[in-house]
Amino acid sequence: MNKCFNLEKRSKNSKARAGKLILPHGEVETPIFMPVGTTGTIKACTWEQIKELDYKLILGNTYHLYLRPGKEVLDHFNGLHNFTTWDRNILTDSGGFQVFSLSDFRKVTDEGVIFASVIDGSKHYFTPESVIQFENTIGSDIMMPLDECTPIPIDYDIAKKAMNRTFNWLIRSKKEWEEKVLTSNKMHYLFGIIQGNRYFDLRKLSAIKTTELDLPGYAIGGLSVGEDKQTMYDIIEFLDDLIPLEKPRYLMGVGKPEDILEAVARGVDMLDCIFPTRAGRNGSFFTKYGQKSIKNMSYKFSEQPLDSECNCYACKNFTSSYIRHLFRSGEITAMTLLSIHNLAFLKRLTENIRVAILEDRFEVFKNDFLNSYHQKESEY
Repeated sequence: MNKCFNLEKRSKNSKARAGKLILPHGEVETPIFMPVGTTGTIKACTWEQIKELDYKLILGNTYHLYLRPGKEVLDHFNGLHNFTTWDRNILTDSGGFQVFSLSDFRKVTDEGVIFASVIDGSKHYFTPESVIQFENTIGSDIMMPLDECTPIPIDYDIAKKAMNRTFNWLIRSKKEWEEKVLTSNKMHYLFGIIQGNRYFDLRKLSAIKTTELDLPGYAIGGLSVGEDKQTMYDIIEFLDDLIPLEKPRYLMGVGKPEDILEAVARGVDMLDCIFPTRAGRNGSFFTKYGQKSIKNMSYKFSEQPLDSECNCYACKNFTSSYIRHLFRSGEITAMTLLSIHNLAFLKRLTENIRVAILEDRFEVFKNDFLNSYHQKESEY
């Protein structure tokens, strides 16, 4: 099957890995955090700002892009890259999570899922085939197949049924991808999604069946949906030995600094989450000493940047006091500056993680970072 990943080094004392994704719109060094551009933009940021942070792979959402702007517009512009002018890589998730979490009405069958639009309540129908077709319209560099997401906790029998349905949908997704995408000489990569909820035997079965399909990469889905952190970490670690070493591993929907480190230590290469930008829009920002709130009185007269070790646009140009003033005044600029800073923090974190892996000092780096980061509880 088409290869899109080169594994460069694995940590001697953990499962942390450094590698490189080889994608249609350029190479991407891993580990990598992917900012979420749900509707074709990173909220409150411009493409120039995202490029200045040197992000080369972002995430888009099939569910939201299907509802708006829709297939007709994306066909007209020959894909999302042209429509948005983003000329770097895009990974699209299938919209499965949104179908199951946002829609007040949905009906799931083995054929697909009928759901109500979050915009106007109109009825729509996703099948494994139609999702791949629309991701092809988007021009996704990495495509995620339709899967059935379940909350944690949930009964074993329901989790098993959803896991089996996800796998059967994956078989159909792969067939559509091979027949409609690969035959057109487009190098867009399909990943399989491992499900199974909190049940290790289901996770194992899902991983074995999914990896037997020999896809370009694999995602771990259905985590960070209500389980405690240790359960999430244990499942990630359990799956490490079940996913081929030479294939990239993508942990879906996880992006807090401490979770990035713990996931990478357990073999994860790729992560995404709305949290950094959502936190920024709510006045929260990352620092070496944990997550802080710009609303705190301690920043009222502060002449210091958000983070003295950060070189982002916000920290190079403005004081914490000024950004606090903007936020308290309801100025959109504050949300932009805090979002830029949070994305810069995670970009620098993953770059430092990569260097530490290559230099065989990841475990020391991880412990030092977490000891510093957890010195004080989050104010957010």
